[in-house]
Formats: sequence, structure tokens, C-alpha cells
Amino acid sequence: KPKLKKPSLYKVVIFNDDYTPMEFVVVLLKQIFSMNYDAATRVMLKVHTEGKAVCAVYVRDIAETKAQQVSQFARDNDHPLKCEIEPVQD
Repeated sequence: KPKLKKPSLYKVVIFNDDYTPMEFVVVLLKQIFSMNYDAATRVMLKVHTEGKAVCAVYVRDIAETKAQQVSQFARDNDHPLKCEIEPVQD
């Protein structure tokens, strides 16, 4: 009987910039990642103080979709917010 391997996980990471308003990042986190206000504010402050933060961890397809949604939402609102996915190290 073949053993099934768990799928690899990927972190969705957003990066700080000098142009995107903090309030916009909170709205984005609430809307795309279904965070409550307090969780979204904590992640936003981590991005602001440390330069980047993990928003969530998903399998690759979902992580790529979420990162794409973040980039599209930022572009639609004329913000240069950068979002990438990174593999989770086992």
C-alpha cells in the first residue's frame, strides 16, 4: 500500500513599503485572509516594524491564489504592496 505524503506548505508573506497606508493593509488582511481586526492589526504592525510578515500558510495552489489576490487588490487601489510565497521548511 503506497504511503501518501502530505503536501508541501507555503507561507504567504507581505513586505513593507513606504507608500501603502497601514489602514489599507488591515482592510486587505481582513478581506482576503478573513482576519479579525485585532489579528490584522498585529500582522500589519509586524510588517511595519520588521519589514515583512507571514499572513497565512497554505498548500501551494491556495498560497499562490492568495498572493495573487493581494497583489491585484493592491494594484486596483494604486498601492505598490509586494506579496510573495515562500516554502515552509520542515
